[in-house]
Amino acid sequence: MQKVTMYTSSYCPYCVMAKRLLAQYGVTEVEEVRIDRDAEQYAYMQEVTGLRSVPQIFIGETHVGGFDSLNALNRAGQLATLLNGE
Repeated sequence: MQKVTMYTSSYCPYCVMAKRLLAQYGVTEVEEVRIDRDAEQYAYMQEVTGLRSVPQIFIGETHVGGFDSLNALNRAGQLATLLNGE
């Protein structure tokens, strides 16, 4: 299973939904990077993704995007493949 990293903030309903969706695939650990507590991490996230909103989700080295993108992968049947590194 690929490592999942999620840039989050204190109250983020889409972050919660993303974690629930990932849990359905057996993802028990998500490395959360709280951008509301660390301005440097927020700047880094913006630099890497070009985006300012959370969540920003990485599966392995692949930037998935936010919850809507994660859910789109799920609906297309591609999320399990990405999580398994295939």
